[in-house]
Amino acid sequence: MSQFDALVGHRVVIRSTVPGERGPSGGPALTDVIGRLLAHDGTRLRIQRRDGSEVEVAVSTVVAAKTVPEGRARARTRPALDYSPEELAEICTRGWPPRVLEKLGAWTLRAAGGFTGRANSAGIHGDPGTDFADAVTRIEEFYAAHGLPPKAQVIDETPWARRFADAGWVGIGGTHDHAVVQVADLATVLSAPLAPPTSAEVTLEPTLSDAWLAAAERDASRYEEHDVRHVLASPPIVRFASVRGDEGLEAVARMVVTGEWAGLSSVHTTPYARRRGHAGRLLEVCAAWARDEGADKVFLQTMRHNAPALALYARYGFVTHHSYRYVTPPA
Repeated sequence: MSQFDALVGHRVVIRSTVPGERGPSGGPALTDVIGRLLAHDGTRLRIQRRDGSEVEVAVSTVVAAKTVPEGRARARTRPALDYSPEELAEICTRGWPPRVLEKLGAWTLRAAGGFTGRANSAGIHGDPGTDFADAVTRIEEFYAAHGLPPKAQVIDETPWARRFADAGWVGIGGTHDHAVVQVADLATVLSAPLAPPTSAEVTLEPTLSDAWLAAAERDASRYEEHDVRHVLASPPIVRFASVRGDEGLEAVARMVVTGEWAGLSSVHTTPYARRRGHAGRLLEVCAAWARDEGADKVFLQTMRHNAPALALYARYGFVTHHSYRYVTPPA
């Protein structure tokens, strides 16, 4: 049994040596990493920092490891609206991870067998590290290699959105063409009026079930199971929320925590169970769980024409951070 087994899932401080460097006293230079220990394989530790980024530390370099207090009381970092659209786009990808991710400079090429646009489009934010024509070619080659149509997720009203439009790329059309990213402080969400008491009890599960997937009305049958499960269930800190009625699951939602950010997704109520406050209760329970996991901010993504969802989220203090759309090359 490893000394690190009992630390997995906890906030830790890991002190390790810096190979090839000397400290002030002439001994090995030391460095500390603070975050949540996600996993270890006997040779490397994988740690999630407060900002959601991950770092690996070689076990052979570790000189000390211990838990540190979990933290509602931890000092918060930046308010949600202080993040740029580019920064938040990266955070959203951590919460909805593709099975394949390649970096093109600051852009991200994402593939997951076609399951959802977010996991199967190029995230356009920052500098691709090459000229635009070459970057577009790289996108087309990447998706051709994965048997998928080339698609880019561009943040509205940015120079990159204009560059793609000038190059002839067009919106995909339909209900999934335009989306908004909304944010809120968890303290604001949790201080909102409670959902009606008629709403049933919410259950949180750490694993993805077929019943939850069916209730979410995500047609997973058209995709490989490993792609679906990777996107939805691979984040280390995730919960699948549900409300059960006499006929099965009546409402579901998903919440993921990556450092200080939580991400709410897949909020869905079956038509016959609507107007019972289920969505509000799901949001409240997921938000409380995320707070207990150390998050202090939450994001969600929804379609800008979804008026009922936007009205619900506004009640809990969500505001629009930015909008985006999917574009594809000219035929």
